[in-house]
Amino acid sequence: MNQSSKFINPKFFYDQKGSKLFEKICDLPEYYPTRTEISILKRLKDELPPYLNDSFRLVELGSGSSVKTRLILDVLNQIQEKIEYFPIDISEILTESSSELQQEYDDLFITGIIDSYEGGLEFLKNYDDTKNLIVFLGSSFGNFTPVNGKEFLKKINSTMKDGDLFLIGLDLVKSKTILEDAYNDSQGVTAQFNLNVLSRLNDELDSNFNLNNFSHYALYNEHDQRIEMYLKSLEDQSVVISKSNLSIMLKKNELIHTEHSHKFKISQIKDLMHDTGFKIETIWLDENSYFALTLLSKNIKIK
Repeated sequence: MNQSSKFINPKFFYDQKGSKLFEKICDLPEYYPTRTEISILKRLKDELPPYLNDSFRLVELGSGSSVKTRLILDVLNQIQEKIEYFPIDISEILTESSSELQQEYDDLFITGIIDSYEGGLEFLKNYDDTKNLIVFLGSSFGNFTPVNGKEFLKKINSTMKDGDLFLIGLDLVKSKTILEDAYNDSQGVTAQFNLNVLSRLNDELDSNFNLNNFSHYALYNEHDQRIEMYLKSLEDQSVVISKSNLSIMLKKNELIHTEHSHKFKISQIKDLMHDTGFKIETIWLDENSYFALTLLSKNIKIK
């Protein structure tokens, strides 16, 4: 986007209300990613253990869906006498989720790391000799720009020890209709989620966005293979963000960019992982090839 384009950092999505709205989105009939990834994870109970020929610690980037975390813990539980789980998140929400998991698994030992993903992994790099199974579930990687995504993967690779494994979820290119329906649900929950960003700016930055003057707008950009999510101004208006000492003029139909979500082809996944220093152990797909879970190891041949 050019310099005159307006955007809001997607980190503002996930306050308490935003997180609850996203949980609702995950259950919507149009929103396929969560249930599709879960269907693949359920298969891993039989298909992942052959790659875990030693005691592995589970390291999760983001506190994640409790359903997804449990599916991985169940895999480890059948092959290990005790499980170490290190969730890494900048949010203290992991304290609550970890407490719930602790009550369900007798032999689970949890060490939460409140830090950036990169900071937490750097800490673990020299923590001990235990092998790590690092998981980055959901389709959050798609929110990175291509350049930043590559740098992120290189950073993860640099923090991995030989023998560590990395499991990442990636949403795949598919029908434009399926993709746009997933981000424009009939119940309007995604619209509430998107507009909640403005409520948070009003609360935290003392701004005066009138939510009735904006609408949710999402489309699939086929050229760049990404869903683009915006807030559309419904009239000419001005907004003041007091704590940032900003005054913003918006024209009718002008767009504020809030998020993009890149989709991938299998060939692109293979090239991306090779270029960032990984060896692909296997790629698991759902029956419709909507979503991919890719298991990676560190390719020590690439410098």
